[in-house]
Amino acid sequence: MTDTTHGATRARDELTPETRRGLLSLGLGNTLEWYDWMIFGLLSTYIGPNFFPNDDPVASTLSTLAVFAVGFLFRPLGGVVLGTIADRIGRRRVMMFSITIMALSTLVIAIAPTYDQIGPWAGVILLLCRVVQGISAGVEAPLSTAHAIELVPPGREGYVAGIMAFYVNLGIVGAPLVTFLISLTIPAGHMDDWGWRIAFAIGAASSVVILYLRRNLPETMTSSESEESAGSVWVGVRRAWLSVLAIVFIVGAVQAYNYAWNTGLPNAARSVMDEDPQKVFGLTTILGLILVIGARIVGRLTDGRDLAPWFVVTRLLAVPSVFLMLLYTQPGLGGFAAVLLGGSVVLVLNMTLYNVISTSLMEKRFRGAGTSLGYGLGVALFGGTASYLLVWFQSRGLDWAFPLYVATLSVVSVVLYLLARKYNGVHAGK
Repeated sequence: MTDTTHGATRARDELTPETRRGLLSLGLGNTLEWYDWMIFGLLSTYIGPNFFPNDDPVASTLSTLAVFAVGFLFRPLGGVVLGTIADRIGRRRVMMFSITIMALSTLVIAIAPTYDQIGPWAGVILLLCRVVQGISAGVEAPLSTAHAIELVPPGREGYVAGIMAFYVNLGIVGAPLVTFLISLTIPAGHMDDWGWRIAFAIGAASSVVILYLRRNLPETMTSSESEESAGSVWVGVRRAWLSVLAIVFIVGAVQAYNYAWNTGLPNAARSVMDEDPQKVFGLTTILGLILVIGARIVGRLTDGRDLAPWFVVTRLLAVPSVFLMLLYTQPGLGGFAAVLLGGSVVLVLNMTLYNVISTSLMEKRFRGAGTSLGYGLGVALFGGTASYLLVWFQSRGLDWAFPLYVATLSVVSVVLYLLARKYNGVHAGK
């Protein structure tokens, strides 16, 4: 084994200004994607009555969360189509396209008419916007991580994990922070009517900056690599089916954990436990700050080191950690804060590493398609349904069911990862 500390220090000096600018544009794109994606889940209690019949607040919230889940179902489609294109023609143009369609769909949500104005068509518009966002998000996170790994020198995968998770978490913390500030500054009662639209408008406007930064994003696929992969992308993906399956559960387990903590628990606190919305937003913002700072710390700790042991240990720690939510079975901000912040340490460890770990299981020539497929399926099957399942289980008194579900996913993900490493190898982060 090499001296990883020395190697990591030497590699840090090798990051060129062009590489750093590339990482910035990829990272901020993730910030925008996650902000736009998370804001929908956080504001579901406000969106629901505007786009669906509002006779029952819990029912309208569940309807909105169901639309939230539909967006996840289209992530595999976005990953398959756009990931394959990225393997064949290069990464840069696909990265530009994914941000553009996410921004446009977010803008439409910000200005869309309500159920009272156009009836059921309001829900249809909302649904179509979530479909477009799902297609965009299906490729943005996995391909941007793959692109970042290909930009940096070998051995810097831990750094990439930290920096990309840092930007992702900026989006995660930005969503509740913006919502919290809006709720504090607009007149009482207007948040339900039009205040929630401001958060979507901010996301759409921010896309202009990201598009400007990405115009000079370095391309990591050479012309010869693109020609070589043109007819063999899905041959490679099929041969690496075990790695794809491992990615599905690696992503699915952590996304179920993540969406439960960042959207499911806050929504349950407001709609089921009837907690103060402003205080819930404030606590969710604190969680986001922990994720932002923690990502950089984890990135520094893992830079230049073998990521496999880190992943296995931190993923297994998620098993006991997720059962903390059993402490929040009755109304009370103290219990909500204990669960939300108590599970944040293990959450940040898992959220920092999972994308790079997934990318490491795929060869470069079919990395865009294979990683995006596994990522999209994992999020669609497990992440997209997490918020809905959590609220549904709690509304029926089955508080133990969701943590058991996430714990099982976590164990399965470790087993499949180890099998994929054994039979298909790893192609980054060694």
